[in-house]
Amino acid sequence: MSTTQPRLDHAIPEKGFTDPDDALEAFLAWTAECGLTLYDHQEEAILELFSGHHVVLNTPTGSGKSLVALALHFKAFAACKRSVYTAPIKALVSEKFFALCGHFGAENVGLMTGDGSVNRDAPILCCTAEVLANIALRQGDAGGFDSVIMDEFHYYADRDRGMAWQLPLLVLEHSRFLLMSATLGDTEHIRTDLSKRTGIDAVEVRSATRPVPLEFTYSMDPVHETIEKLAQNNKAPIYIVHFTQRAAAEQAQALMSTNICTKEEKKTIALATKGTRFDSPYGKTVRRYVMHGIGLHHAGLLPRYRMLVERLAQQGLLKIICGTDTLGVGINVPIRTVLFTQLCKFDGKKVRILRVRDFQQIAGRAGRAGFDAVGFVVAQAPAHIVENRRLVLKAEQKGRKKCKTRSAPTRGYKHWDGETFTRLSTGEPEILTSRFRVDHGRLLNLMQHAQETTGNASDGVTAMLDLVERCHANNADKEQLREDTATLLADLTTAGVVHKGDDGTLALTDGLQLDFSLYHSLSLFLVNALEGLDPEHADYALDVVSLTEAILENPRAVLMRQADKARDALHWEMKAEGVPYEERIERLKDVSWPKPQAEWINALFEAYAVQHPWVEGEEVHPKSIVRDMLEQLAGFSSYVREYGLERSEGVLLRAITQTYKTLLQNVPAERQNDRLIEVISTLRALLGRVDSSLVAEWERMGSSEGDQEAAAAPIDISQDTKRFHARIRAELHALVRALSGSDWDEVVGCVRHVEMEHQAPWTPERVAAAMAEFVEEFGPVCFDHRARLAEHTRIRKTGALQWSVQQRLLDPEETGAWSIDCAIDLRGDTNPPGSLLQLLDISE
Repeated sequence: MSTTQPRLDHAIPEKGFTDPDDALEAFLAWTAECGLTLYDHQEEAILELFSGHHVVLNTPTGSGKSLVALALHFKAFAACKRSVYTAPIKALVSEKFFALCGHFGAENVGLMTGDGSVNRDAPILCCTAEVLANIALRQGDAGGFDSVIMDEFHYYADRDRGMAWQLPLLVLEHSRFLLMSATLGDTEHIRTDLSKRTGIDAVEVRSATRPVPLEFTYSMDPVHETIEKLAQNNKAPIYIVHFTQRAAAEQAQALMSTNICTKEEKKTIALATKGTRFDSPYGKTVRRYVMHGIGLHHAGLLPRYRMLVERLAQQGLLKIICGTDTLGVGINVPIRTVLFTQLCKFDGKKVRILRVRDFQQIAGRAGRAGFDAVGFVVAQAPAHIVENRRLVLKAEQKGRKKCKTRSAPTRGYKHWDGETFTRLSTGEPEILTSRFRVDHGRLLNLMQHAQETTGNASDGVTAMLDLVERCHANNADKEQLREDTATLLADLTTAGVVHKGDDGTLALTDGLQLDFSLYHSLSLFLVNALEGLDPEHADYALDVVSLTEAILENPRAVLMRQADKARDALHWEMKAEGVPYEERIERLKDVSWPKPQAEWINALFEAYAVQHPWVEGEEVHPKSIVRDMLEQLAGFSSYVREYGLERSEGVLLRAITQTYKTLLQNVPAERQNDRLIEVISTLRALLGRVDSSLVAEWERMGSSEGDQEAAAAPIDISQDTKRFHARIRAELHALVRALSGSDWDEVVGCVRHVEMEHQAPWTPERVAAAMAEFVEEFGPVCFDHRARLAEHTRIRKTGALQWSVQQRLLDPEETGAWSIDCAIDLRGDTNPPGSLLQLLDISE
């Protein structure tokens, strides 16, 4: 929606509406003022909501479900009641948060994700599905949500996350629900249960009519010919769907030989990307694609590259986007044609044909309302079938009856054909399947809540059994769930967490509240393990990093490259030693990625799990990514190059970001010694250098912790002098590292660029010229433990929010005659994105 639209809260009279119908009229008047014409299904859904009914909105992508959700927010807000919006991914939740801030004012909208919170008690809340499920389980209707909007509700059937989408339906008995998705299938069982449980009708508003209809085509041409025909026939922008990041990148590279854009179009793209940094190892490749009119979009890219592709696509500047199937969920990228390169995918266990829901969710991205009269969905026939057809035609032209044909792939393939495509295009999405399950955490959470409210933890067990009875599972599954609950209770009793009183009631062990968190069980393991470490030990900070990395998920793209490098190193070592081939191969099978302190960490966790049975099913994952970088004194770019992670820069960045967040959020302040603070500051400097947007937003969210005034107030990073100085030193060390490698591009990327009178901007060429005399006399700048000593750094305050900074450069003779001179100026922004350092001079 346009930012020029009038605010919705201004449509409410000072004393509110005396009649609910007046609120409806005010909302409809607002839509008319905005120049919006409601579709029939939008009007029907809004009328049902204002009549007090639950609504299941099952309409195609691009049919205006967001406007219906906005109507329900307005209805609740006008009545001084709370509403909540939830979605499966943080990006979608954040996007909705900012949109609602525009409609109702930032003071009236809150945000809660797993990363942090802003204004959490606001009358309108945006949160991820897991957060809403946790609130519902812990507080029930006491959470105060009059209206609940659950977007992308087809996630109800997700194997891993479906539980979060079901819990609110079972617990929030006094809320009105709006369940939305383009691919719901038959929801009669859900609507019937919701009506029966709440006593309120749950109606379905369904429409198969898309604002932009779709045209389906099955292509027997080679994929490059299909793309060329689509582009020539004015069917761009084209979203080419792949199911691996590698396939998307390879397709983008293959298209570089095709002239997609005119010279004028390329000039426009160049202007639109002006100011964008392409200075990571993969950045030059991304830039080549973008300048050619090709976008690449997948989770392995840095966020700034993905956001650039989204922005350019929204401006209509990209003709083709090569992406993975995740682009089909919630991301606002307008496209005319969706091209499926295949109709099968690996789901984590096996290769299978796409589900109808999966296919239609992605296909629904085709067609831009207001731009296209029709959207196009094209699916490629299997490559070997296409090739065999060409070979047969060629043989027939030569008068031959037979020819040698290609066989189907033996890996990563399940056969599909035109009939498969028709079934996926016309079929009804699969029925949503219940994914309800019980575990130690949920049972213990309910028992804690019961003990706090009724004084009897037994009521928590009753509450769990009641949830089992009300859940959407079948009778056989419910019986198994009841048995599971009894087993879980026995586990908690054996562990001494639960005990039975003389009167037969259950009670929780005193002090448990300080030792238990439903959503951070492994973080609590981290805190518990830290108590056994000696902060004075030389490796204390690195061991804390290892413990932290062990509780985070494995970024397989990085770990597999680490393992490959370890195998290569061992292979050449054994070959040099003359180890026989068979023995070499056998020994290489046991090589994995580095796992420092793995035995110690696993033993700690096994001991912890005995006394904390709710961590059952959880695992620790010893690894060394951040620790490896710290021990090598490696920067982001050098680490990417060392392990060949160019296509997985985003994966590496997420691993570093999660480690940084966990260290900062979950390691108690009293366990952070000077060296660990230095490590945390080093990671923050690295993140600011590589891609600061996400971590800066997280820091702002984390600082507010639901405090509206804090959320509005800027963060002043200089208030904590120790951490501020540690961050300055970390940024200076990153600068010295870049100088030591003569990486002048990296040097420019390490500093803040501010226009100054009488001083030319710092470019790689200017840095090289400034360093020429040093390099000629001494060779490369030294960067080791000596260069990082605090005695070589000087930080001096020169005014309010201003500092002068100097870093000595060490030559092989350690004269320290050369130095880097910088300034820091926080007067305009006390928590700036990127680097703090404004480079003034590099000289003797």
